[in-house]
Amino acid sequence: MDKDWEKADAGGPHLRRRSLLGAAAGAAAAAGGIVTATAPARAEAAPRPAPSFAKGRPVVFRNVTVLTGDPRLGVRYDSDVLVIGRTIRAVGRNLSVPGDAAVIDGRGAIVMPGMIDTHRHMWQTVIRGLGAEWTIGNYFGWIYERWAAFWRPEDLYAAALLSMVESIDAGVTTTVDWSQDLRGYEYAIAEAEGLFDSGARARLAYGYSFAPPQEWVTKGDVARLQRERFASTDQLVTLQLAWDGTGTERAFPERPAWEFARAHHLPVTMHSGVRGWMADEQILNLRDNGFLLPTNTYVHCGTMSESTYELIAGSGGTVSIAAESELNAGQGYPPTGRIHAHRIPISLSSDTQVWWSADMFAAMRATLNADRGIDHYRAHAQDKTVLNNNLRTADVLRFATQGGADSLGLGARLGSITPGKLADLVLVRADTPSMVPLINPVSQLVFHAQRGEVDTVMVDGRVLKHQGRMLGDTFSRARRLAEASLNHLRERIGERQWAEAQRPGPYELG
Repeated sequence: MDKDWEKADAGGPHLRRRSLLGAAAGAAAAAGGIVTATAPARAEAAPRPAPSFAKGRPVVFRNVTVLTGDPRLGVRYDSDVLVIGRTIRAVGRNLSVPGDAAVIDGRGAIVMPGMIDTHRHMWQTVIRGLGAEWTIGNYFGWIYERWAAFWRPEDLYAAALLSMVESIDAGVTTTVDWSQDLRGYEYAIAEAEGLFDSGARARLAYGYSFAPPQEWVTKGDVARLQRERFASTDQLVTLQLAWDGTGTERAFPERPAWEFARAHHLPVTMHSGVRGWMADEQILNLRDNGFLLPTNTYVHCGTMSESTYELIAGSGGTVSIAAESELNAGQGYPPTGRIHAHRIPISLSSDTQVWWSADMFAAMRATLNADRGIDHYRAHAQDKTVLNNNLRTADVLRFATQGGADSLGLGARLGSITPGKLADLVLVRADTPSMVPLINPVSQLVFHAQRGEVDTVMVDGRVLKHQGRMLGDTFSRARRLAEASLNHLRERIGERQWAEAQRPGPYELG
C-alpha cells in the first residue's frame, strides 16, 4: 500500500477534533520553503470573480486540502500552494506571497498533482464512441484493415488537438499520444502541432503499425522531426517511439529500430503481453539482444508469466495498465496486482476514445475494481472470502500521477506537489453533492470524484481551465476541426460500413 498520500492523514480529518476546535496547527518545516499544517479543510468556497492569469504572474491556491504525493508532506489541510513561473515554490499554511499573485480560493476543494495518461491513440478521437460495442477483433478489422489510410494530416491535427483539450478538461496534464498512423513526415508534424497548440504537456509516441519498426524508423522522418521540432527535451511536448511489440524471431530483425532509439535517446513504448499475439517470448528476445531497458514502457502485459514480470522488474522498465480497455476489448485481464507484487512501476492509460473517454478518475476506479473483482472471484471459487484488499486507493492515485511521471522519465520534475517541481496542478471541488462530507480525501478522490468536479487545471505554471471553464478558444476551434474531420472520414468510410460498425457482428482475427 502506498504511504505517500497518507502520511499526514492517517485517520482522515474526522479524527482531528483538536484542529476543528481551533487548537494549534502542526509545526513548520523550514527546508526548501516547505511549510506544513494539519488542520482539516472545511467551509465551502464563496463565489469570487476569476483572477487574471497574465503570463508570468505568480499564482497561489489558498486554504485548500493538498494531496501532495510527496512522502515528506503527505496530505495538508487548510494549506496554500504557491506557484512562481513554471514551478511550485512552496506548500504550507498562510504563505507569504508576492503582492501581485493571483489568488485562487481553494476552500472546499482539493489540489492534487496533474494526472498523467501514458497510452492514448489520439488519432482515433474524431470517431469517438463509434466502437462502443466492439471487441478487439472489430477494432482491428474496421480501423486497421479498412479505414486507417483515410486519415489525412489535417485529421491527425484535429484529433490530437481535441484529445488534448479533453485531457485538460479532465485534469490530465500530461498525455502520451500513442500515434501509430504516422505515414510520413507531413502526418507526424501535423499531429505534433496539434499537441503543441493545446498548451498542455504531451509526449508524441511516434509509430506506424502497418510495417515492422525497422522499415520506417530509420528512413529519415523520425530523425527529421526530432531535429526540427524536438531538439529540446525541456519543452511541453517531447518525443519517443512506439511500436506494436517486438517479434520473436531469434535473428531479431528489429535491431536497427532499437539501435536508432538508443542512438537518438528516444524511449520506447510498446504493446506487450496481449492475448494471442505477444507474450513472454517478446521480453526474452529483448533481454537476449540487450534491449530490455529501463526506458521501455510495456502496455497491457496481461498474458505474461511471473518470470517475465521478474525480468521487467529487474530491468527497471515500467508497465501501463489500461483497465477499461483490457476489460472490454480482451487484450488480457488487467494484471495490476501481479505487476504491483513484483514492484514494477505502474502508470495508467485510457487507450482509445473509440471506446472510452480521457477520464482518469474512471481509469483509477476500473483498475481498482478489476483487481479486487478477480480476487473475490478466485476466493469464491475456493469457497473462501477475501479478508484484505491488497490494492488500495492510494496506490491507484499514485499510478495516475507519480507513476505516470516515472514512466516518462520525468519523476524528478512531475508527479507530486513538491517545491521545485514543475507546476502541473489540478483543483477538484470537494463541496459538491458527490464529495461531501469530506472524510478521507484520497479515497474520495478515487471513488467519488467526477471529471465535472475538475475546477482548475494548471500546466507548467499556466492556468488552462478555471471555475470549470476552459480558458481561451481552443475547444471551439478543436470542435470545429474535429467535426470537419468526422465528415470527411464518414464520407470515405461510406454509410454502409458506418452503420455496420455500430452494430458489429463477430470478427475473428486472422
